[in-house]
Amino acid sequence: MSQQIHWFPGHMKKALIEIEKKVKLVDCVIELLDARIPLASQNKTLSKVTENKLRLIVLTKSDLADPEMTKRWSEYFKEQGFAVIFADLNKNSDIQNIIIKVEKLGENKQQKLIAKGMKPQPIRAMIIGIPNVGKSTLINKLAKRRSASVQDKPGHTKAQQLIKVSNRFELLDTPGILQNSYEDKQQAMLLAISGSIKMDILPLNDVGSYAYDFMHKYYFANLVTRYPYLEEKDTSFDAFTKIARSRGYLNQGVEDTSKAIKVFLNEVKSGQIGKVSFERI
Repeated sequence: MSQQIHWFPGHMKKALIEIEKKVKLVDCVIELLDARIPLASQNKTLSKVTENKLRLIVLTKSDLADPEMTKRWSEYFKEQGFAVIFADLNKNSDIQNIIIKVEKLGENKQQKLIAKGMKPQPIRAMIIGIPNVGKSTLINKLAKRRSASVQDKPGHTKAQQLIKVSNRFELLDTPGILQNSYEDKQQAMLLAISGSIKMDILPLNDVGSYAYDFMHKYYFANLVTRYPYLEEKDTSFDAFTKIARSRGYLNQGVEDTSKAIKVFLNEVKSGQIGKVSFERI
């Protein structure tokens, strides 16, 4: 599991340089992490570049994550000294809670300006996060318009934008950026399962087996609810063969396990096999 996985398209390198230049212009950082894989979805390079800024960590896709694990991760980050909120970005109430949290982070700046007899300036926040973690969706919700395009494909947002949310709140958007390499294959596996890197970066069988083995260990009830014909003794090969057979995925009369793996991973990612967290405390 020590093989390094490299994934750093040219636009990501350029964006990182821009972030380093513009981080001085913002008051706080909104860091989006996938609630299912909070540590794996955290770009350590970005965290280092923005470490001197106030930070709000938003655990996105909480509607797809194990609620108990999300609560534990929330407490974990609070213990690190960060403001934390977990959110379903499709809920307006969660979006409003994010706005409240950001404005609270900016209260000291506003009070200092008022004390000096100056006009309060909008709180400027930079949103950071790896691809496909919900950045464009959050921006659109905050701005209440299609300010940033949304597409379920890693690396879709490629340009920076300054977006006015209100007279008190501005966002400096940034493209999603991954680290330039991952020291262990497991971290890359988690990113592939969640959809943050392209699935074909890693061998399909490896990704499928990792996801199945994890769910077999921690969420077997979810598996048998979705696939009633699975048995506890089934290996990943057994499971994918049964899924292919059950759904009629055949290739020249033989079970097409590759297609079964792809369908399985898509159903995991979309939450069709229940709420799952692939990193645990």
